[in-house]
Amino acid sequence: MAIRLDSSSRTTVARNPERSRERILNAAFKEFAAKGFAGARVDQIARRAGINKRMLYHYFGDKESLFRHVLRRKMAERKTWGIATPDEPAESLPYWFDLACKDLDWIRLLEWEALQFLDKSLIDEERRGAATADAVARIARRQKLGFLDDTFSPEQILLAMVGLTWFPVAFPQLTRLVTGQSPFNQDFQTAQREFLRRFAQAFSKNDHRKTAQNGSRRNGHAKEVK
Repeated sequence: MAIRLDSSSRTTVARNPERSRERILNAAFKEFAAKGFAGARVDQIARRAGINKRMLYHYFGDKESLFRHVLRRKMAERKTWGIATPDEPAESLPYWFDLACKDLDWIRLLEWEALQFLDKSLIDEERRGAATADAVARIARRQKLGFLDDTFSPEQILLAMVGLTWFPVAFPQLTRLVTGQSPFNQDFQTAQREFLRRFAQAFSKNDHRKTAQNGSRRNGHAKEVK
């Protein structure tokens, strides 16, 4: 059934619809990260956004559609970050760790999803599968260029990199039990970056330096060494 908007709501839509959509998406991301898809409430999202709930339905339809929009916006953002990943493992692992530290709400949203969906089909699974395949392809490209060991499958390397860089902030209580430190402590983060730089040797290809002799590469772009 179509939702009828009052005159003040129609004025808001006409005045700045993009800003209204942005406020809703930001509020929804926070709500989904805090409570998961099942626990999130549309009326609470509307309150967070400071907007009429009918306006939210006008822009995004139901809660599942809103969740799908949140996911797609976040995937686009993370794809940009993924493309910017340094090719050198000693740089890429600390880079991913820093991203995890700055993107806690995304990790929390995925943890809620793991609890609430388990082996069920995910919302927007086909598109998300394609985005993950792109990430695997970027790992394979780095293997082909000689930056990563090709004795492992790109899928295994991607899972290992995610595990190494996300685990401390995804499970802060276990990190504290193991290390005696909070993963949000600056001393821990500094030590973890150094550990990841050194551990990255396990991912590096042994003849990587031979490739570098013909030109230094970063993000797949070669330039002449002078």
